[in-house]
Amino acid sequence: MLSKKFVHHICIQTNNYQKSLDFYIKALGFELVQESPQFHTRDYNSWLKLGDFYIELQTGKAGENLDTVSSTNMEGIAHLCLWVEDLAAEVQFIKQLGYEYKLKNGHEIYRVENGNLCKMVAPEGTIIELRDNRGV
Repeated sequence: MLSKKFVHHICIQTNNYQKSLDFYIKALGFELVQESPQFHTRDYNSWLKLGDFYIELQTGKAGENLDTVSSTNMEGIAHLCLWVEDLAAEVQFIKQLGYEYKLKNGHEIYRVENGNLCKMVAPEGTIIELRDNRGV
């Protein structure tokens, strides 16, 4: 029998630590639970929490400039999605902080099969999706 499992965290690397940190805390509501400066030759390795989910946010190793994601046609994780209770209110709140959304057919919020969603790009390039349907 397999033991109980859940998604613990994803690791996001950034060349601009403070901008990424501010985005996840101020725009998306994550809580900074641990910040470790000078962690194994990285300027920062920090843990952010939302509910029971964590993001490990880290800078590159000393002397390393991280490459940015330059294509939406790639293998691997394509985006990180968060469910929100009131999508329109979240969009307005985040816009007031100065962040922009990826438009689809000229709209920030658009309908998909089972609900509404929007997408934005975090400072380090991670595509963040917000949606109002808890199911698939």
